[in-house]
Amino acid sequence: MRVIAVMDLAGGRVVHAVRGERERYRALQDSRIAAGADPLGVARAFRARLGLDELYVADLDAIAGRDGHHDAVAALAREGRVLLDAGTSRPGEARRLLGLGVERVVVGTETLAGAAVYERLCAALPSRPPVLSLDLRAGRVLSLDPGLAALDPLEALALLTAAGAREVIVLDLARVGSGEGPDLDLIARLRERFGELALLAGGGVRDAADLRALRDAGAAGALVATALHTGAIGREELDAL
Repeated sequence: MRVIAVMDLAGGRVVHAVRGERERYRALQDSRIAAGADPLGVARAFRARLGLDELYVADLDAIAGRDGHHDAVAALAREGRVLLDAGTSRPGEARRLLGLGVERVVVGTETLAGAAVYERLCAALPSRPPVLSLDLRAGRVLSLDPGLAALDPLEALALLTAAGAREVIVLDLARVGSGEGPDLDLIARLRERFGELALLAGGGVRDAADLRALRDAGAAGALVATALHTGAIGREELDAL
């Protein structure tokens, strides 16, 4: 099972995400594995302490329409594999992000203006198609497209799968940093309906038991942050997966 370390960037620092309430995000502190909130230092700690070299990076400033962390992202990409959500669904900008060295660009429904936009982006990047992030809040789809936001997660994903989605992050922002545990039922229902998709679960992972439960529910991988920094999931637990 893939375990992908999560890094949220804002103001040049790694910040601790809490339920998607970005006004509450503060610089990372008290991590058991990393000293400080420098992105490169945190990435190196993930690799050296936990053996993780795959990162999901959310550039929160870029997602909010401000200048992104291009230099930091390029440095992170030199250290390992990076999946980057920078809030773009434009082919030209996606190509520029790939030019930084990131492995894949992530397109979140939160900033997506519709399935047709995602389909055009997939067509423009056939060799490195964008990873879709099905962004949710308490189980409800987040999207700039009112039609997409009105659908339940299975209906929305059916539309986006038809548009080209093959690898999907299922990210419930209300569970991020909450300690509530992942939505196993949703992952199981998505796996049953979309057996061809690689599902990556994000939000709420507390410990290795949650990772095993997600694997059993059909997830190909999981995005994890808080449980890595608190030590709830360590090298021994990861090696045992």
